[in-house]
Amino acid sequence: MILTVSHVTTYHYAAPVRGAVQSLRLTPSRTDGQRTASWMLQVEGGTKGGSFRDGAGDWIESWSVRGPITELRVRVEGTVETTDMAGILRGHRENVSPSAYLRETEPTVADAALLTLARDAADGASGGLDLAHRLSTAVSDRIAYRPGATSARTTAAEALALGEGVCQDHAHALITMARAQGLPARYASGYLFADASGAAHEAAHAWAEIWVDGLGWIGFDPANRCCPDDRYIRLGSGSDARDAAPIRGVAVGAATESLNVEVAVRAQQQ
Repeated sequence: MILTVSHVTTYHYAAPVRGAVQSLRLTPSRTDGQRTASWMLQVEGGTKGGSFRDGAGDWIESWSVRGPITELRVRVEGTVETTDMAGILRGHRENVSPSAYLRETEPTVADAALLTLARDAADGASGGLDLAHRLSTAVSDRIAYRPGATSARTTAAEALALGEGVCQDHAHALITMARAQGLPARYASGYLFADASGAAHEAAHAWAEIWVDGLGWIGFDPANRCCPDDRYIRLGSGSDARDAAPIRGVAVGAATESLNVEVAVRAQQQ
């Protein structure tokens, strides 16, 4: 499938700030399942700094903007050709050991309810792949997809207790449960063309990746009850949502900040 992406993130400041510095993980991953035909990443009025590929294989760019400014806009446009790899992350070069993703983080702390759900899902599993699928299904069954039900700071335990959330909550819950069962797991961010039924979906998306011995990293998307296929574009990964955030930065000044995000993913060819 050939997917085109238009992604604009705009920061508004109530009063002029002296400048801003940003670290951007907004370039598609190099994998066997996706080939970037064209890609443009720009911070309007900004100066591009250093760029590098980190240990997890993600491309990071730094940008700075001199003030005074009351608005900062990050613009992404590009085209990516995708192939359905049944969720398996093939051809992605990285040198971080999978065991690094067994570590608990603030949003992925396992409480009693998450541990119980993981144990129940694991009962009867025939191996690592079967276990991962069972854990993902358990998250899908217990946390309903409900936009606006949670916030960026909601933890996996809180989302499970609430029984609803967004893709970030599904990913955090699955990561927590996989780690509790001894499977390395991490958070992946990117774009999604449509959900499993073909209906419109939030184009900026997130899912979990679980390490299965003999297969490597495999993506699981509990929000859509599937593994990532050719409708997905992968940008990067991390231990949790904050670690994998496509945009991280700081503004120099004390002004109140508001955010607006516009993302569109379209298919040129199916």
